[in-house]
Amino acid sequence: MLNDHFYHSAIRRTISAFGTIFNNIKVARKDSAGEIKQITRVPLAYGPKQKFLARLEGQADFNDPKVAIKLPRMSFEITSLTYDSATKLPKMNKVVRGGTGNNKKTLYTYAPYLMGVQLSIMVKNQDDGLQIVEQIMPYFQPEYTITINEVPEMGIKSDVPIVLSSVQLAEDYEGDFLSRRAIIYTLDFELRVRFYGPVKEQAVITVADADILQGDLNDFGFVEEIVADGTGGENNINTGIDTTDDGAITTWTRKKMM
Repeated sequence: MLNDHFYHSAIRRTISAFGTIFNNIKVARKDSAGEIKQITRVPLAYGPKQKFLARLEGQADFNDPKVAIKLPRMSFEITSLTYDSATKLPKMNKVVRGGTGNNKKTLYTYAPYLMGVQLSIMVKNQDDGLQIVEQIMPYFQPEYTITINEVPEMGIKSDVPIVLSSVQLAEDYEGDFLSRRAIIYTLDFELRVRFYGPVKEQAVITVADADILQGDLNDFGFVEEIVADGTGGENNINTGIDTTDDGAITTWTRKKMM
């Protein structure tokens, strides 16, 4: 244990797949006549929402577009990681795949965990927030399933359901009229992560020897008798029947232990 270095990027692959889902959300701006003037893609980055809110509060000149953080924007982060005992499999189970020569690649079964991920949507007006949320909600009822290539070396892929567990709304607005307003939607998700151990190569078993009932049957508590109908006595519990070349039926039986 812990002698070989291995890294399957389990969390990295899962969180990257999660971010890809929300990487192409757009917000439309309309004029007074209801015609769309501009469509803007909402930026998405990994990190806590507090980091972006702190930058909003600490900007010296929020009117300068070169300095100010533009809203809307989204961020996501890992919030929890707990063991999932409900989906645990026997830990000695193995996955076997093709290797080199007479060897096969083997991998012990995974350790299942549940990972909590929080998606934060920060906007400066309510309509932008409603547009973003409405592009997300229809796909989570309450889960959305993605496929993750967990161990490419072994060709192991799995379907991972992403479950939307809660949606919260908060408005961060304190201070005078010059302070920037931030409306924050917080969406909490839960998804499954499987952690695999190291991949090893083992030789293929090509020959197996087995000795079955060597010696005299009486050595194993059996008696042999010739009967016409192939039935054993009433006090016997196991009976084997063998038809000989001359048509006679040989039965062997194990006597009950008194």
